Amino acid sequence: MTFQDFNISKPIQEAIQAVGYTSPTPIQREAIPIILSGSDIIGCAQTGTGKTAAFAIPTLELLSKKNRTPKKPKVLVLTPTRELALQVYENFSLYGKKLAVKQVVIYGGVSQHKQVEQLKNGADVIIATPGRLLDLSNQKLLDLSGIDTLILDEADNMLDMGFIHDIKKVLAKIPADRQTLFFSATMPPNIRKFANSILKNPKEINVNPVSSTAAIIEQSVYMVEKTDKTSLLISIIKEQNIQQSLVFTRTKHGADRLVKHLKRANITAMAIHGNKSQGARQKALSDFKKGEIRILVATDIAARGIDIDELPHVVNYELPDVSETYVHRIGRTGRSGKSGIAISFCSSEERNNLVNIQKLIGQTLKTEKYKLSSKKG
Repeated sequence: MTFQDFNISKPIQEAIQAVGYTSPTPIQREAIPIILSGSDIIGCAQTGTGKTAAFAIPTLELLSKKNRTPKKPKVLVLTPTRELALQVYENFSLYGKKLAVKQVVIYGGVSQHKQVEQLKNGADVIIATPGRLLDLSNQKLLDLSGIDTLILDEADNMLDMGFIHDIKKVLAKIPADRQTLFFSATMPPNIRKFANSILKNPKEINVNPVSSTAAIIEQSVYMVEKTDKTSLLISIIKEQNIQQSLVFTRTKHGADRLVKHLKRANITAMAIHGNKSQGARQKALSDFKKGEIRILVATDIAARGIDIDELPHVVNYELPDVSETYVHRIGRTGRSGKSGIAISFCSSEERNNLVNIQKLIGQTLKTEKYKLSSKKG
């Protein structure tokens, strides 16, 4: 099957071809026809499977055929983080570049001035984080009364991050008569209950089980005490000559501290987390993508939206308390059909987390051995 098999107009087909895509991924193959039919949808697929294009392409196709008013956006995409909002914006810009469609991305952490100026010039598609969206709406700087398509991207993370009340406020500001597209990498009961409360007779698609991790990702774990983790990480990076890796820590302070240790070991590294300014976060991500820094140390919230097709390596410096987060983390590698390696460090305090993760993914991680000398880094 190719993208030409879909009922998609020539400008979008040409944009897809320019990117070099020919065959849709499983989530795209199933979701695009449903969205084009006008139905609500629940799409469950792990990260890295082409989820963004699965809703951006058909949404743009439907939008191109509608009568549009510049001051009344028709499409609203809600995302949990700035990075993901920017990633979605890039996708809409990419596939809609040959259409007369305007999209504006809205997020906090920066001055609202530029975003307000863009809104004044008109927008068909709004891609936003909930807080800044509500802020601009409450200031009467954004009219949401014309929204007829609502897309919730990474809904599980939005709810985990406490956006449920903001989302409900947004729902009160947009028409009830709309198409709603609900995408999530995991679908625990509370997420499903919320989805069912806002969707109308949705079609559901599941690509890979909720707990699945990409089969092409090589996963392993080192049983190592907290005090030895930094030395072990430095040793692994140097001995295995790792040129690029995303390393996850639990806290912002922990991320900054780890970067200092890596730099002392002459390993280029930067941190990305919620306390960093948007400019600093974007620079770190850009430098990492360009290969100018070797290690990007991130917290879970900041890592949402990091989309690097050929990221070879992920390290869980600390195991997450929520097992589903492990699936999100390692999904940063093994994308677009590429292979990937995911290494985890597990201290004695984290053993229960490891047990829960293995139960969720249905497999036992390979335990790696290391010599005492390796720990001295």
